[in-house]
Amino acid sequence: MSTGKSIGKTWSNWAGNQSCVPAISAAPATEDQITELIDLANSRNLTLRVAGAGHSFTGAVPTDGMLLTLDRFNRPLDHDPETGRVTVQAGMRLHELNDHLASLGLALPNLGDIAYQSVAGALATATHGTGRTKQNLSAAVVGMRFIGADAEPIDVTIEEQPDLLRALRVSIGALGLISTVTLQCVPAFNLHAVEASAPLDEVLENLDSLTQENEFFEFYWVPGTRTALTKANNTTEAPAGGRTRWERFRDEELSDNLALGVFQRVVARRPDLIRAAAKRLPDTANRDYIDRSDLVFTSPRRVRFREMEYAIPLEHLTDAFSEVRALIPTLDQRVTFPIEVRTCAADDAYLSTANGRPTGYIAVHLLNTIDPTTYFQAVESIMNQFGGRPHWGKMHYQDATSLAERYPDWERFATLRREHDPEGLFTNPYIERVLGPAK
Repeated sequence: MSTGKSIGKTWSNWAGNQSCVPAISAAPATEDQITELIDLANSRNLTLRVAGAGHSFTGAVPTDGMLLTLDRFNRPLDHDPETGRVTVQAGMRLHELNDHLASLGLALPNLGDIAYQSVAGALATATHGTGRTKQNLSAAVVGMRFIGADAEPIDVTIEEQPDLLRALRVSIGALGLISTVTLQCVPAFNLHAVEASAPLDEVLENLDSLTQENEFFEFYWVPGTRTALTKANNTTEAPAGGRTRWERFRDEELSDNLALGVFQRVVARRPDLIRAAAKRLPDTANRDYIDRSDLVFTSPRRVRFREMEYAIPLEHLTDAFSEVRALIPTLDQRVTFPIEVRTCAADDAYLSTANGRPTGYIAVHLLNTIDPTTYFQAVESIMNQFGGRPHWGKMHYQDATSLAERYPDWERFATLRREHDPEGLFTNPYIERVLGPAK
């Protein structure tokens, strides 16, 4: 079977801000092919990176060495009905995983807001959803099979190698290649979704109670307006209902994507119309329906943007958001893209942005045609005051020196990295910037 190997093939990410022309690109379909390719990279002294679905905004993927994609390595492998554990190949996309789990009567306990990513890519960057008592996606991992620089597969379980698994759960691909993932799933469940507009000041004043009273709560704010768009999701025994197929298309494609794109184009040309144009967004966001959990958590993203997201201690969330809110009118650059605010429970993955602390998240965005540097760096300066940890797959300007002090298990991860990749096979300039040299 062919590895799908090619020479000089350009790779680029979804947002269009990262690209590379690796010496060798390959799409292995079996684990034997993966190990052969790792041996080849070693023999030619090439570094090796793995691309998921290209939904990271950072330089985590680009390489001039060998680039692997696991799109052909995406099958379900095992299901234990007694424990609810499911094992899949690492290249499976989240939407494929969600459908597979639904067919088994299972679900993941929490998800982010898109399902395009590969399983391994979402885990590697600490992808998360929202929910004050809910952990990020990587916390569901109870086992992995991974292949280090020596090309020897290792089965790692929470029972037998908890230390290594805590490192592998969120690794930015710096320890080796994840081959398979075993996830602790929960019985399938429906969510009652209530999406509504509310005065921003009222949401901020009640944010603590809103995040405690709802299992999953988040809000968006369009700068220049006084209104927040809130999303409250709670489990229910009631059957799916409240939206027809047409209404779902209207909500997700016309309102959430087409309307947002039009809004961005209008205010870019006529900034004075921002409040008038934004008033139309809350009108389309008042929704009340019940659906399968993953279909509520995730939605399409057609408008292309660049994003930076910071994780800060939950107790500082309102103060940090208020400082960002106050910052925006002082910028020379006009900001019109919604800001997203979410929460997450603490976990113990060494490089998880929620490691050891209940966490609040603030995500800022700009269209992918606009240089975000001024805006993002100004927001990052605020987040630094609160010990902010940047999302590993989203833009930021930190390095290993500034990040090491923000993670209590930083040295434990570094020790395992030296052990499993002593010569720096799985590195690139971004990895060396944020984690330091491998050697």
